[in-house]
Amino acid sequence: MAINLDDPKKFRPLAGQAHQVAMNMLRPISRKYDRAEHEYPKELDMLAAMIDGLSESGAGEGAGAAGVRRDESDQDTGVKNGANLASVMSIQEMCWGDVGLLLSMPRQGLGNSAIASVADDEQLKRFEGVWAGMAITEPGTGSDSANIKTTATLDGDEYVLNGEKIYVTSGDRCDAVVVWATLDRSLGRAAIKSFVVPKGTPGMRVDRLEHKLGIKASDTATIIFEDCRVPKENLLGSPEVDVKQGFAGAMATFDNTRPLVAAMAVGCAKAALDLTRELLEQAGVVVDYDRPAVTQSAAAAKFLQMEADWEAAHLLMLQAAWMADNRKPNSLEASMAKAKAGRVGSDITLSCVELAGSVGYSETELLEKWARDSKILDIFEGTQQIQQLIVARRVLGLSSTALK
Repeated sequence: MAINLDDPKKFRPLAGQAHQVAMNMLRPISRKYDRAEHEYPKELDMLAAMIDGLSESGAGEGAGAAGVRRDESDQDTGVKNGANLASVMSIQEMCWGDVGLLLSMPRQGLGNSAIASVADDEQLKRFEGVWAGMAITEPGTGSDSANIKTTATLDGDEYVLNGEKIYVTSGDRCDAVVVWATLDRSLGRAAIKSFVVPKGTPGMRVDRLEHKLGIKASDTATIIFEDCRVPKENLLGSPEVDVKQGFAGAMATFDNTRPLVAAMAVGCAKAALDLTRELLEQAGVVVDYDRPAVTQSAAAAKFLQMEADWEAAHLLMLQAAWMADNRKPNSLEASMAKAKAGRVGSDITLSCVELAGSVGYSETELLEKWARDSKILDIFEGTQQIQQLIVARRVLGLSSTALK
């Protein structure tokens, strides 16, 4: 199956619109909400309404949180560019504007991607329009999602949830949280399921909001579950524990969201590169694409190396999304894209701060903010180290037990 990694023509208007939004709506309020941590960016309500209108009109493919739903009976053998590719292209442009504000968008939470990936048709309809956060990380588990301690015990027609979740993006603002919990710890990762818990459910409380290095516009919450009862219909996907399938149902969410996080890093890094190129030109530094880097100034050579790294991350991101659109297993490619983009995103934004000198380190420009914002993109949805472990397992054909 051939892949063409030029930007698809049909999505260029969408990407162009996203770029205009980033430039005219997000950039102007970027510094304001970086300083006003935990204050909800009310300007986003109008933007969310615009996106809803695009989606309803059918013109907004990729405007919302897409999911990877692989149907065994899907016999479509045609090559297509679909919602996943559109999503990463539009998210990249939005994060050229501001990562924290993109993460604060109503109804665009990572929990929405989980619902789109794992929910059955009835649940998709029931949870339509819900703004969902995603609660995975726990104290002491870090990126080891298989070691989740939050429990879900069936009691009649309800599951009873008990546990603590940390670093829940939009955890205080969202309408519901997708909570990962285990039905039976003795059965390991196969027993981990996700549950939609609406805000205000008795037994669920937001304990605190975190003060963070970056993405300050986005609220990041700790949520406690104490005998929190949710209808059994709110378990996403099948309630059966399939030891053969193992963690696959839950991890399908990550196959979708990791390319999205890669897109965030690619967009933020592009913002830093664009501004740094302008600043270098103003300082008289010429980046010559027709001469070898070794014959140019150190600043120009560094810039060329950063652009090459950026291009690699960009192409890996497009590949992972394209594979999802074409119903091809993309777990390896999703982790490769996330690992590459997460790392080079941090490298590029910090290097741009360095190249720009005092201008880069001061608040006169947004370079220092992008350096702070980009770090989380190398951490959440699986750290750099976890992604490299997944890639190694896939390449070597080893299980998680064989390679830890």
